[in-house]
Amino acid sequence: MNATLIAVALSLVSAGAYAAAAVAQSRLAGRTDPSTGILRLLGRGAWWSAVGLNAGGALLHVAALNYGPLTLVQPLGALTLVAAVPLGARAAGRRVGRTEWRGTVLTLLGLGALLLTAGGSAPHETLTLPEALGVGAATMAVVAGLSRPGARPGLRHAAASGITSGVASALTQTLTVAVTDHSGGPLFSWRLLTVALLVSAFAMGGLLLSQTAYRGGLGAPLAVVTLANPVAAAAIGLALLGERLQGGPVSLVLALLGTAAAVRGVILLSRAQARATDPGEAAAPPVPVVDPVPSRLVIGSPRRADGTPLGVEPLAAARAGGPSHP
Repeated sequence: MNATLIAVALSLVSAGAYAAAAVAQSRLAGRTDPSTGILRLLGRGAWWSAVGLNAGGALLHVAALNYGPLTLVQPLGALTLVAAVPLGARAAGRRVGRTEWRGTVLTLLGLGALLLTAGGSAPHETLTLPEALGVGAATMAVVAGLSRPGARPGLRHAAASGITSGVASALTQTLTVAVTDHSGGPLFSWRLLTVALLVSAFAMGGLLLSQTAYRGGLGAPLAVVTLANPVAAAAIGLALLGERLQGGPVSLVLALLGTAAAVRGVILLSRAQARATDPGEAAAPPVPVVDPVPSRLVIGSPRRADGTPLGVEPLAAARAGGPSHP
């Protein structure tokens, strides 16, 4: 079978596993207090179910990276949205809204355009030790900036999760290609050990960041993760691994249009998710209507000894400029 077809097939199954994991994480986040620590999460079966699904998706993803380049395999992760958005809506007991469908379609069309520009040859280049350390340091700096306190933590944590996952994929490809290389080089080296440690750190960091991002809902954070992941991986592939876009200038234009469509889809998903998760303003209690001129006499209303209704004399006195009565 062609290597590209194998990479696509493995990526499809991997996207399904990741989608199920994202829904499981979102449901767990909705039932978990924000102050809950990681140690309490480790004692929950739902957490380990999500970890298992993510691990299965990761293994399939690693296998796909052995047959296809980052610019081909990573955009296929957008198929996670196709499964996760309806799965998340079903878990929440609601239907997928029209805006969510539009956002999903635009995101997929955008990432599909990026997919058309990707190369299809099997990977053969790897990161050197200085390059791997540089990528790791730059990623940690970006994640630290996105994780700072501020507005919209869900989307910022989602972006950080997508970036760390994309970088982990790029490092994983280096590890996979180096291990399966039959040129006779050493199987264990400081470079491979360092890359393996970075992969483990970024993979776990991406998982924890996504868990935080899904506290505000599934649609928009998952879209941001899905968009940031291939962008980060493709940037490493194009800059350091010798991967190229197909088609020259036309391919560049198509990639820019695809990016614009994907960003628009993310915005639509963000708005739809905000409306879906907003509990709405509580109904205000009815405000009693007070007659500003209590000239109407109501049977049974309190009166003074001379028969004058209460409230008339103070109002008349106020209009005349006289002292008011308590």
